[in-house]
Amino acid sequence: MGAEAVLKVLNGVDLEEVREGLQDEMQSTSGQRRKKAIKRLRVIESFRKSGNKPDWMVLTTLPVLPPELRPMVQLDGGRFATSDLNDLYRRVINRNNRLKRLIELMAPEIIVRNEKRMLQEAVDALIDNGRRGRPVSGSHNHRLKSLSDLLRGKQGRFRQNLLGKRV
Repeated sequence: MGAEAVLKVLNGVDLEEVREGLQDEMQSTSGQRRKKAIKRLRVIESFRKSGNKPDWMVLTTLPVLPPELRPMVQLDGGRFATSDLNDLYRRVINRNNRLKRLIELMAPEIIVRNEKRMLQEAVDALIDNGRRGRPVSGSHNHRLKSLSDLLRGKQGRFRQNLLGKRV
C-alpha cells in the first residue's frame, strides 16, 4: 500500500534492462512514442551515470533538523515558545510510535493501514504543510510552518540568510 508498494516496484527496476527495452522501442517506433522513449532513456541514463538507484527516491528515514534551527525560547512567566517544526516532528514521532505499538499488538490490518495513512499525512505536513488539503494548525488556530515554508519566499532561509551576502 502507498509508499511501500512504490518502494517495492522501484527495488525491482533493472536499469540495464529498461535501457535496452527503450533502445529497442526507439528503433521500432516513430513519432510521439519515439519522443517519449527518448525522454525516458535520458532519465535512465542519468540514473546510471550518477550511480543513484531508483528506490532511493523514497524516504525510509526522516532527517531531523538540529535544535539550533528549530529553537525553544523561554518567555516571561516560565512558558516556552517553540518552533512550529517541533510540533510537526512531535506529530510524526507520536504517529510512528503508535504504528509500532499496533504492529506489535498484531492489530487488524484496517487499523494498521489507517495509522500508516495518518503517519504519511504527518510526514507530508512536516515537509509541506497544507499541500494535501487542509493544513495542520497549532494553538490559536494558526497554520504551522513546515520545512518548505522555512525555505521559500523573501523571509526564507535562502533569500534571508544565504544569498546576497558580500564576501
